[in-house]
Amino acid sequence: MQLKPLAKGRFHTMWEQEYSTIEAIIRECVTDTKTVPSQYKLMRQGQKVNSLILVPHGHISMSYTAKNGRRFQLGTMNCDSQLFGEMEFFTQYFCQLDIITEEPLDIAIINGDKLQQAMLKTPKFALFFASAIAIDYQETVDIFARRMLYPIAYNIAYELYNKHLNVQCVEGFSKCYLEAERFATTDRVYRRAVKKLEDLGLIKRDKEGLVICDLPGLKAFIE
Repeated sequence: MQLKPLAKGRFHTMWEQEYSTIEAIIRECVTDTKTVPSQYKLMRQGQKVNSLILVPHGHISMSYTAKNGRRFQLGTMNCDSQLFGEMEFFTQYFCQLDIITEEPLDIAIINGDKLQQAMLKTPKFALFFASAIAIDYQETVDIFARRMLYPIAYNIAYELYNKHLNVQCVEGFSKCYLEAERFATTDRVYRRAVKKLEDLGLIKRDKEGLVICDLPGLKAFIE
């Protein structure tokens, strides 16, 4: 979840007004700060979570590995006061994803017991968490459902279009095999889906990756 107030949700106006107080409460729960290298696992799938991690700025990726060895990449994210471990904090379940740094970055460790006491002392603070988690939950379910129910070519087109609109919460990778894992498929199947969109004249490849050639056509394809 993002610690900063979001311009959406039932309580967004309240969060804008109360943000300085919320930020101060979080700072009181920080027990350590440190710099970690690239490819460092902030959290591991299956890990018991006792502390939350705050990433003020930096690029991270998120993935899930099944017991059969297949891996699903949720994507990458440019953090802006991003908090990880909040779901596990409430549920006390094991961590569901690997959270990996894509570059060296600074992090803050938030003590779970201190956070619990802060929420009991200031119930409004817990309401902020509930609202932010609900927004994240629905956005994540939307990603999973779309990737499961629609063809890969559709999902590639959908993400390119939303990247153009700058409304995408997660981004992709520069390497094809990692992009394939974002759509829970193989490199070969992913390349075939990209070629379909190229043959339709909707996109092309360049040194920056996939680029939209026909924006109205791409929009029509996903609608």
